[in-house]
Amino acid sequence: MRRRDFILLGSAAAWPLPARAQRTAMPVIGVLFSSAGEHALTPLNSGVFTELQRLGWVNGKNAIYELRFSAGDPSRWPGLATDLVDRKANVIFASGGAAKAAQIATGTIPIVALSNDMEESGLVASIARPERNITGVSIFGSELDEKRLELLMEMVPAARRVAALVESKTRASVARVAANVHRLGIELVLIEAPSLDKLDSALNAVATAKVDAVNVLTCAILYNGRRAIIDRMAASRLPAIYQWPEYLAEGALMGTAQLKL
Repeated sequence: MRRRDFILLGSAAAWPLPARAQRTAMPVIGVLFSSAGEHALTPLNSGVFTELQRLGWVNGKNAIYELRFSAGDPSRWPGLATDLVDRKANVIFASGGAAKAAQIATGTIPIVALSNDMEESGLVASIARPERNITGVSIFGSELDEKRLELLMEMVPAARRVAALVESKTRASVARVAANVHRLGIELVLIEAPSLDKLDSALNAVATAKVDAVNVLTCAILYNGRRAIIDRMAASRLPAIYQWPEYLAEGALMGTAQLKL
């Protein structure tokens, strides 16, 4: 079986498509995300469904999608992962910390993970030889957060006090960004938005922090609250840089493009 087949459908992908379509019991694709719901998917998460549809895997026709969302509460991941195991999923797709919960819940069901760094997080021994029942993709979001700070400083060279809007699980990004402040000659102000319902308080803190610019770090919470962030940055007349092209489409000043491979 090709590794690409495993990534898309795990063990179910080994059957020819006509045979799968004729099966009474359709393969179950388990999905475990941290977003509040399907409407709150990040670009990478939603891209999974787009690709499955393109390959002919249609929910309710020849496959069943079992979606589980933690609504931003990581304490729910173990129970949701166990639920997918009980549902006898043929493969589980999990993003971020949810992948670790899925890995603990099953040692046999194939898991496809989307992680900042598969090796650093301990999900795999190495990308070349992931071992066990897990494989996936590292997006290296923390490295991109670091690069965006450099781009922001090129755009606003006079800035000396810069806010990093963060979420509690972006520790790797914070460390990389903070390591560059002396080289760039700036003061970094960390402002945390631990959940969507606390985003407004975090934005109030940004507005009163007397900063010259803002680096919005990579995470699902900040992506899902992008409209509020963009509006507040515009109202405060603060230059800011963001993670995904959707920010640009909705009026943001700067962002990074999504690569099509």
